[in-house]
Amino acid sequence: MAVSSDTQMKIIKGDYGYVLEDVPHLTDYIPDLPTYPNPLRSNPAYSVVKQYFVHVDDTVPQKIVVHKDSPRGIHFRRAGPRQKVYFESDEVHACIVTCGGLCPGLNTVIRELVCGLNHMYGVTRILGIDGGYRGFYSRNTVPLTPKVVNDIHKRGGTILGTSRGGHDTSKIVDSIQDRGINQVYIIGGDGTQKGAAVIFEEIRRRGLKVAVAGIPKTIDNDIPVIDRSFGFDTAVEEAQRAINAAHVEAESIENGIGVVKLMGRYSGFIAMYATLGSRDVDCCLIPESPFYLEGNGGLFEFIEKRLKENGHMVIVIAEGAGQELLSESLNQQDASGNKLLQDVGLWISQRIKDHFAKQQKLPINLKYIDPTYMIRAIPSNASDNVYCTLLAQSAVHGAMAGYTGFTSGLVNGRQTYIPFNRITERQNKVVITDRMWARLLSSTNQPSFLNPKALSEAKKEEESHTQLLDGENFKKDESETKDIPSLT
Repeated sequence: MAVSSDTQMKIIKGDYGYVLEDVPHLTDYIPDLPTYPNPLRSNPAYSVVKQYFVHVDDTVPQKIVVHKDSPRGIHFRRAGPRQKVYFESDEVHACIVTCGGLCPGLNTVIRELVCGLNHMYGVTRILGIDGGYRGFYSRNTVPLTPKVVNDIHKRGGTILGTSRGGHDTSKIVDSIQDRGINQVYIIGGDGTQKGAAVIFEEIRRRGLKVAVAGIPKTIDNDIPVIDRSFGFDTAVEEAQRAINAAHVEAESIENGIGVVKLMGRYSGFIAMYATLGSRDVDCCLIPESPFYLEGNGGLFEFIEKRLKENGHMVIVIAEGAGQELLSESLNQQDASGNKLLQDVGLWISQRIKDHFAKQQKLPINLKYIDPTYMIRAIPSNASDNVYCTLLAQSAVHGAMAGYTGFTSGLVNGRQTYIPFNRITERQNKVVITDRMWARLLSSTNQPSFLNPKALSEAKKEEESHTQLLDGENFKKDESETKDIPSLT
């Protein structure tokens, strides 16, 4: 077995094409750190659990569907408690920060981080950073205890406050060092995780015994590698209410059209899953699948056809869909670097009204519903609450075991530790040449709006991306490898 490494990821290779994309450990840059027995050994809650501690060599495959002759492929280190830890309980001084937009489940993650640190490992010094990254050096901290966070999962938003931008790495690490913080838990999306990676690099450069753990947060489900992000299930469930309202409005009046705009700046997962879950949607428009309005096979023609068939219809559109069709383009960005989008829901509603008003042969009644900020602000549902618990506890186990520079995430139904750079390298998007999008098209019976040339280009792009990833993952660089006895 051989290993090569960089500051954010260790590549460990084994037999039969096995590749472990491992996460950094404090001992990578601080040698001879003492270890301590895991306090969970004497925790009555875990005394009945058989084989509670995770084996040091346990890994989880990224690709679960393989052929008999295909290589084992990429794996990630399995999350969970270890036999030994690298922090004594009374030594730990942890902090938690939330960044970026709101998402159902933020308070649940905060609660479970605090309760996990306290109930499992006896940690009593936990700080909440007020107001996102800039809170490290410009705001007060909030002491967090199990009593303080006991009921916060019942509320939407984040009790710590949040912001975009404000990332001054040197000031943040100065604050961490000055306060004596040695575990940092960062909850946020891809921009936040990129910031966490930079913070980890600076901590490593300074040689500090500080574990940095990320919990991926994006309501759009656009973070790669992981099965899904927390808050996504809640968002899809809440989106059903808006779709149902649009359907009631549309079917209650002649030639009624209900238009619902859902979140999805670059990825249409919420729109796609809400459509599949609803069964009341006639057309779903997402950023990954271009569409056009006029002419044969266009949206206007489909609307007219569906109204004549059913007398009403519902259209779901993701906020990032059709941006290339809008007459004015915005090149502005928010503090996180996200492109500011125009309101495609209002735009497409007006275009539909104008088109049918000009025709004067099919009078329509259109209702537009935008529930996006309502969805972001609600508490998480039961499914997401369970998932948030797993993410938070896994992050705590990893930090206590000395792992750092990692994101806690679910891969093929198993909790894992994923290197920061794998989480931030690209955005997860709906693959319109995949079966799930085909299921949606067959469910709504809508056209794909793609001509054969565009469909062929989409397939080629997906194939080239897959080949590129495979090439990068299995490329062998003998000059940077050395033999190692195990995965530790």
